[in-house]
Amino acid sequence: MSLPAPNLDDRRFQDLVDDAKRLVQQRCPEWTDHNVSDPGVTLIEAFAQMTDQLLYRLNRVPERHYVKFLELIGVELFPPTAATVDVTFRLSAPQSDTVHIPPGTEVATVQSEVQTAVVFTTTRGLALPSVERNRVLTRAVNADHLDHSVGLDAGAEFFAFSQVPQPGDAMLVGLSEAAPRCAVSIAIDCDVDGIGVDPSDPPLRWEAWTGDEWLPCELESDGTGAFNRRGEVILHVPDGHETAIMGGQRGAWLRCLVEPARAGQPAYTASPVIRSVTASVVGGTTSAVNAEIVTDEVIGLGDGTPGQRFQLQRTPVVPGAGALRIEVANEEGWQSFEVVESFAGSGPEDKHCTIDYVNGQIQFGPMLRLADGTVHHHGAAPGQGQAVRIREYLTGGGRAGNVARNTVQVMKTSIPYINRVTNRRAAQGGVDGETLENAKTRGPIMLRTRDRAVTAEDFEHITREAAPELARVRCVTPTGPEDSGGVRVLVVPSVATDRGRIDFGQLIPAEQTMRKITEHLDQRRIIGTRVIVEPPLYQGVTIVARVRSAAGAETELVEERSLEALYNAFNPFTGEGVHSEGWPFGRAIGLGDVYSVLQQVEGVNYIVDVRLFAADPVTGERGDAVQQINVDANSLAFSFDHQILVEEGE
Repeated sequence: MSLPAPNLDDRRFQDLVDDAKRLVQQRCPEWTDHNVSDPGVTLIEAFAQMTDQLLYRLNRVPERHYVKFLELIGVELFPPTAATVDVTFRLSAPQSDTVHIPPGTEVATVQSEVQTAVVFTTTRGLALPSVERNRVLTRAVNADHLDHSVGLDAGAEFFAFSQVPQPGDAMLVGLSEAAPRCAVSIAIDCDVDGIGVDPSDPPLRWEAWTGDEWLPCELESDGTGAFNRRGEVILHVPDGHETAIMGGQRGAWLRCLVEPARAGQPAYTASPVIRSVTASVVGGTTSAVNAEIVTDEVIGLGDGTPGQRFQLQRTPVVPGAGALRIEVANEEGWQSFEVVESFAGSGPEDKHCTIDYVNGQIQFGPMLRLADGTVHHHGAAPGQGQAVRIREYLTGGGRAGNVARNTVQVMKTSIPYINRVTNRRAAQGGVDGETLENAKTRGPIMLRTRDRAVTAEDFEHITREAAPELARVRCVTPTGPEDSGGVRVLVVPSVATDRGRIDFGQLIPAEQTMRKITEHLDQRRIIGTRVIVEPPLYQGVTIVARVRSAAGAETELVEERSLEALYNAFNPFTGEGVHSEGWPFGRAIGLGDVYSVLQQVEGVNYIVDVRLFAADPVTGERGDAVQQINVDANSLAFSFDHQILVEEGE
């Protein structure tokens, strides 16, 4: 049985004749004789007959022809993009020599019975140096540095800050060697004299000197309770950490700075007294990508013909993971060929090639025969018997790489003195490759835009071409005279969710992604159009609800299901919308929406009470309870902090 073929145009002969006669009545009212004997009607029927035959043939064009047509106009499937994540390696113990973690180190998530392991590969090397505390300085506001290193080695004590600490006071720890991207442990012995502060929320900030400025360090843990007990502080030092001279002493400096207390935050009333300070490197962080590295792959031998194609062994190829180096061997050694988008601007001597990231096919420049019989080579081609290789490429990618934080725990590559690994943040940026159905829909759009950004739809389409790893794109056109000539492109990155929960910091696109989009749009915009690429504004939503569970239902399970349902519903990615692509831009959230979500939760008998609050996802502050939260037309809803109280049903 043959598959039913859709009709591209279901009009028949009589339908075409009737349509033509209706147009005659509208355009030529003086033509009143529509009988079949009229010569004009005879012409209409003749053209209708030819059109009917054309439609008959058109409806029998196989789908393969349409796909081949898309290839002719340059439509290619978007390849999958690979998720990226920062992974932190931990030493089994501080070492006396530098420990090196090479690029290409493989780590993975834990494999289970229902889920395969997701493998990541480090893209940058990491050095974990052996460091020690070299110097310790203090500096009060508007005062010189005081060096306590000699006295500290002799057992003397000193005040970490002024006797009554003031904002701007600092204690500086100089390491013997710079430790960029490393986790540094600073062990401190102190008296319980840091009076006044909340040990869990002190007005302190740790920073590292990078040669030009102080950059904040990420504080993993503070076992001293803001210098109120003996313990260790573990800091993640930013990239660019350098040695410098401060207070006449050289060191790789870290400092603890006293900040102004926030409203309601307790401040120091007396300075902590420091007895000893030691430091060591306990780990480090480097970037990894959800892909495998393939190196020095020989893909074939040239035969001297233009337009030759070579097939990679592994597909798909991850784009944007560094410049691909295609090399051809000749008498002088290996010569590099540059990967270009097309051969339109390539001359006979240009060493250019193209790559199909999805199919893993590399093509060299073709030869075209011109009208006068001469030929033109668009790019050089490998000669007879010349080997072709690719130095390095990444293969893999997809949404599966958007793993949650603390899930990368397996060392697939063994490294001495490294005993564990983890990802302190969720991976992001992984997107599956484009489907053929989506490409067929995109084809007519590409024909209409002609790679030029004019309308809002054009900007959105071209932005997705430039950064397929984005989850959502919205172009905002000018609404007032003050915005005349400007276009704002709002981009939402693809991030991992933990049962609907999202780390708000991950909703900010990477600077590299926004720069790539801006450059891509700048080449295609109308002259005079200002393009701004930025994330949308996010409206935080907090829901506090009280529900009654069904008889026999576990209250903890009902609470967990209710929270998961709320976080998934009011979400930029999985929230309610067409095909559940995310909560729509500008759609308000009312109590009715919340009731609708909670009533579908398994184990909920009925809803006792619901409170709805607008929240600031940056500061965490929330307003008064309202009946409805209005969302600006170009803003997205974001679940900030929901609370559920489940009463046990009878």
